[in-house]
Amino acid sequence: MDYLQLAIFHLTTVLPAFLIGGYLLFSTKGTDIHKLLGKIYMCLMMVTAATTLFMEAQVGPQFLGHFGWIHLLSLLVLVSVPKAFFAIRRGDRTSHMISMIMTYVGGILIAGSFALMPGRLLNDWLFGA
Repeated sequence: MDYLQLAIFHLTTVLPAFLIGGYLLFSTKGTDIHKLLGKIYMCLMMVTAATTLFMEAQVGPQFLGHFGWIHLLSLLVLVSVPKAFFAIRRGDRTSHMISMIMTYVGGILIAGSFALMPGRLLNDWLFGA
């Protein structure tokens, strides 16, 4: 896959994750729908984060000739999602909640804000180059 295909695939996973995650943050916790959507959200976020590791940093300094600072948010998601999953399995709702909030804020809101900055592909698509 080239960079453009990866970016499109990334958007197809992150956009539903944005909507589902937002719903989950404000919906009643522990219901069957919360559990189902939570599993879908976690899968989407893991695929989203993994996909970004194949996308070369386009803005700012690169590390190892590929990664940029924004990739740290991908690592946050790749750690936080399994941590949240195992926390809720053992009944630790507080750790689950903290990890899920970190995933949404860091992996979607902050990363999304960076993606909208001038010079980034999403900014070019939405606002013109």
